[in-house]
Amino acid sequence: MLFDLAFIWAGLIAFAVLVYVILDGFDLGIGILFPFGRSEKERDLMMNSVAPVWDGNETWLILGGGGLFAVFPLAYAVVMPALYMPIILMLLALIFRGVSFEYRWRTRRWKGVWDMAFFGGSFVAAFCQGIALGALVQGIEVEGRAYAGGWFDWLTPFSVLTGFAVAVGYALLGATWLVLKTEGELHIRMRRFAWYLGAATLGLIGLVSLITPFLEPVYFERWFNLPGSLWSMVVPLLMLGLAWSFFTGLNDGKDLQPFLSALGFFIVSFIGIGISFYPMMVPPSLTIWEAAAPDASLAFALVGAVILVPIILAYTAYAYWVFRGKLDPSEGYH
Repeated sequence: MLFDLAFIWAGLIAFAVLVYVILDGFDLGIGILFPFGRSEKERDLMMNSVAPVWDGNETWLILGGGGLFAVFPLAYAVVMPALYMPIILMLLALIFRGVSFEYRWRTRRWKGVWDMAFFGGSFVAAFCQGIALGALVQGIEVEGRAYAGGWFDWLTPFSVLTGFAVAVGYALLGATWLVLKTEGELHIRMRRFAWYLGAATLGLIGLVSLITPFLEPVYFERWFNLPGSLWSMVVPLLMLGLAWSFFTGLNDGKDLQPFLSALGFFIVSFIGIGISFYPMMVPPSLTIWEAAAPDASLAFALVGAVILVPIILAYTAYAYWVFRGKLDPSEGYH
């Protein structure tokens, strides 16, 4: 049947990945924009804007990766050797970034070093996430239920393009988050940055979207064969609506609207990836059901997910509610 355990778990992992991207995306974006803080006070303000939530955002990455290992072991066994290098670099960057987040408050002599570490860790993590996405979209060679490609198959012009696109998109989320959370000169500058980053993000999304259908025949059929393409055309229409909302929000001096619209760019792009992928777990050949663990394992793990996911959602929502509103420059969270 359609809504079986493997399908439900694929939806849960996709949900965890999407929530990670939209939550940790602006967090990483703050790090990417960090060198553009013109003073130590501005950089402190930028970091304090995410201080209460940054580590909780990464819970969703653990849920997505751990869930893949537990319920889609074959997909995990194929994807990890195929993307070993960008994934390890991403994890090391996230660790180093987390250390710099804590240490920069406890030193004066080395604060500049930890500032650069915060920027470098954020950029490398975002770039590697984009490279991993691009490598997955362009397809992973599978033979005999195992990865059959080379060490550097993940490194292609397309994966570098998607890596750059994700980094620019995260910077956009970071800029719109600062528009939402700050006032004064930093707010004005980030509003200007958001305009240019929004245009660049939309351009990169368009370029990646034009290339993707030609990477695999199944992608082309999903997007350009009738009547299925009638449904897929909703994606660019939604993107046009979000682009209008984004730029009008910036031009009208709105604070929340540009941030929500920028999040919408990622959500609609994620829907587009889902249209291209489904029912494949590892393109172009490994489906959700082929990659899934036995039903008994899926059912056992689902019990834990049903309990834990609402709890994670609740404390995440509570944290954002407690620290809502503009950030007072005279009061920090560190």
